[in-house]
Amino acid sequence: MHNPIDALLEKKGVLLADGATGTNLFAMGLESGEAPELWNESAPEKVTSLHQGFVDAGSDIILTNSFGGTRHRLKLHHAQDRVFELNKKAAEIACAVVAATDREVIVAGSVGPTGELLVPLGALTFEEAVEAFAEQIEGLKAGGAEVAWIETMSSPDEIKAAAQAAIQVGMPYTFTASFDTAGRTMMGLHPKDIHGVTAGFDDAPVAVGANCGVGASDILASLIDMSAANADATIIVKGNCGIPEFRGTEIHYSGTPELMADYVRLAIDSGAKIIGGCCGTSFEHLKAMRVALDEHSRATRPSVADITSRIGPMRNKLADESGADSAGAPRRERRRARG
Repeated sequence: MHNPIDALLEKKGVLLADGATGTNLFAMGLESGEAPELWNESAPEKVTSLHQGFVDAGSDIILTNSFGGTRHRLKLHHAQDRVFELNKKAAEIACAVVAATDREVIVAGSVGPTGELLVPLGALTFEEAVEAFAEQIEGLKAGGAEVAWIETMSSPDEIKAAAQAAIQVGMPYTFTASFDTAGRTMMGLHPKDIHGVTAGFDDAPVAVGANCGVGASDILASLIDMSAANADATIIVKGNCGIPEFRGTEIHYSGTPELMADYVRLAIDSGAKIIGGCCGTSFEHLKAMRVALDEHSRATRPSVADITSRIGPMRNKLADESGADSAGAPRRERRRARG
């Protein structure tokens, strides 16, 4: 199975993934509660602009506008019968942007959680989850996506279902979890255990890691745990742009381009091979991150204290001490769109 990520890593050493989908589409006029995936047909020029902005900023990997592209998410918009076509279109739009550039950029098919709980906590069986993910990934593959990018996961079983679907469809895959609940995922997965989630599968993941969460410092702390557990793994970090805060009914992110540039330096020093931004990360942030990646020489592995002194306090630590759920803000936003 062709693996474009390893091939590009061999050439470049560290890759820059893209930034936020939801944040940037909202800035283009997406309404709260509207499905971003429907824009692949109704407003393709805006989705094209999203991808073009990230390519122009220097991304080596761009993710398709398909985070909520399973039948379970699309049924909320009466589009559950359009899974294949909407995902195919998502990949085609991204591939068209890449085809027009003069450098190598990988198109990864974004696959988010179904929004359903698997048995025994909910009604969705493992087999039904695999079927739903396979339906989505078939569309992404048909549209030209090169890898299935499974992201923002909480449940190890749901990761396994999505990974099994990718293998079934014949696509290389990556997966990332959101460690947004006292240093673990909402379903209890610890960062150090991410490497073993698909142990025993016929095809191993190309890369594993973390995305979203509650802040840049927290995701870097998770990265330290992941890289300590397996120093040879290809690890992804795609952190939110600083710390999310509610201002009225809107979510705003505290991260500046300078902060996100330092986040990149710390991520490289902590062992990440693929680095990007999630919620709140704009084209301007990505430009600063590209410069930081290109100019940085790997330095001493930082401690958590080093990280927090440079880019701010950890929110999960505060949650542990107070019992408050500091992860609530980003989770609300990602119900409909990654980032």
